[in-house]
Amino acid sequence: MSVVPYKNSSDTKKEQVAEMFDSISGKYDLLNHLLSGGIDIYWRKKALNMIKDRVNNQILDIATGTGDLAIEANKILKPEKIIGVDISEGMLKVGREKMKKLNLQDKIEMQLGDSEKLLFDDNTFDTVIVSFGVRNFENLLKGLTDMYRVTKQGGTCLIVEFSKPTLSPFKQFYWLYSTKLLPFIGKLVSKDSSAYSYLPESVQAFPDGKEFAKVFNQAGFKDIIIKTLTFGICSVYIGKK
Repeated sequence: MSVVPYKNSSDTKKEQVAEMFDSISGKYDLLNHLLSGGIDIYWRKKALNMIKDRVNNQILDIATGTGDLAIEANKILKPEKIIGVDISEGMLKVGREKMKKLNLQDKIEMQLGDSEKLLFDDNTFDTVIVSFGVRNFENLLKGLTDMYRVTKQGGTCLIVEFSKPTLSPFKQFYWLYSTKLLPFIGKLVSKDSSAYSYLPESVQAFPDGKEFAKVFNQAGFKDIIIKTLTFGICSVYIGKK
């Protein structure tokens, strides 16, 4: 069974995820950096640096949220254009304000859209990137396959996602933090208790490492690279079309 934010709702996972992110959009950036101790910024930079020597002229940022990955990609990869797509209008609204403040609204375009039904032609982007978003797909293979479709031949797909630490005692500490402390702080700040309970549940249910690489490969990507960061809390996956 698919892990969803609101267990008593009859809405689809996609609808619930959109509702959840709309609900927490105003506090999302604050909570993200607070709850990760700012390490999410390091993860994004580390991942993007792994592909900076490739062709990155046209970039699609899937599940862009408030645009943090797109902003970093603009600095590190120096593309001609980035299009960010997200299912939550609330998150995009915050993101567009950030782009205006940074004077990046012409360079980074934020669009409402479904990551599993992308409204772009085949072979449009040199690079497709996503951070902490594929875990929220209703159908993982469908989403990855559509990402493959819009990637140019020879292009790159970069995915940054949470994974499950395996080393003791860090594994036990992380479990305690993510299942007890994180939902408590998340509820306190965002007033949405479900959103930050959903996070550890969705990480637990998500296929990581070689299991994820199998689905990534099934979608069409090859020459897959896997790199774990910070004791395995985060994993970077890179695939080529």
